[in-house]
Amino acid sequence: MKRRTAGWHGVQIELMQFTGSERVEYRFRACRPMLVAHERGTRRIGETSLEGVPRSARRDLAKKLTLVPAGHEYHEWHEPRSPLHILLFHFDPDVLSDFAGSDTFAMTPRLFFEDAALWATVAKLKDLLEIHSPGSSRYMEALVAVLTHELARLDSRPDRVDPPLRGGLAAWQQRAVTTYIEEHLSEQIPLATLAHLARLSPYHFCRAFKQSFGIPPHRYHTKLRIERAKALLETREQLSITKIALALGFSETSSFTAAFRRETGLTPTGYHRRAA
Repeated sequence: MKRRTAGWHGVQIELMQFTGSERVEYRFRACRPMLVAHERGTRRIGETSLEGVPRSARRDLAKKLTLVPAGHEYHEWHEPRSPLHILLFHFDPDVLSDFAGSDTFAMTPRLFFEDAALWATVAKLKDLLEIHSPGSSRYMEALVAVLTHELARLDSRPDRVDPPLRGGLAAWQQRAVTTYIEEHLSEQIPLATLAHLARLSPYHFCRAFKQSFGIPPHRYHTKLRIERAKALLETREQLSITKIALALGFSETSSFTAAFRRETGLTPTGYHRRAA
């Protein structure tokens, strides 16, 4: 791992570059809020958890941002598929409060979100940190001020967003929700969890999801499970119906068979025979 650090006026910056393929794991719980910026990198397997939000097994981490409030635990592990470049920004709470215009500024935990304005400033800071030019200190201070101001403005926005005019989910909401469903295919996913990812109330989320995909969230989840089951049934090494059902989160073989028949018109055994 290569590591560089710098600091200006209550903000500490760390640039970490992991170039190997060995397992990487780190955990934080600090008294200062932190912004994590994954500049590049993909992982074969891994998981990221942030106290207060659903965990994620996302593989492509490029240009994803995470806000870690003071006192919240942040834990991440992965086996890299490609080199990982990560920037950590540790903020003095008083600095954020000054820019937010509040004596009691409280950061909201956010995991793997996108923000073009924030990312543009992060990229400039990363470039300056790598160049490390003596004449760039004033520019660095100005960028740190901009980053802190943008971060305070971002977290002062309402937690909910208004539904799109046409009733469907925005592109970023569709990506966030479908990626989470795919990464937790074998689990029971509460509606509130998906609504939280889309920053909508459960009621508006259900309406917007059906408008975008034509089916309710639970039906979409089941549909993906059945597609995965079909792929397993088409392999030469046939798993038992019970093992496939349990692997996909069905508590009983009968419930899996009923769901499979509703989606395909066939039983799992019948589908396997036809695919063989």
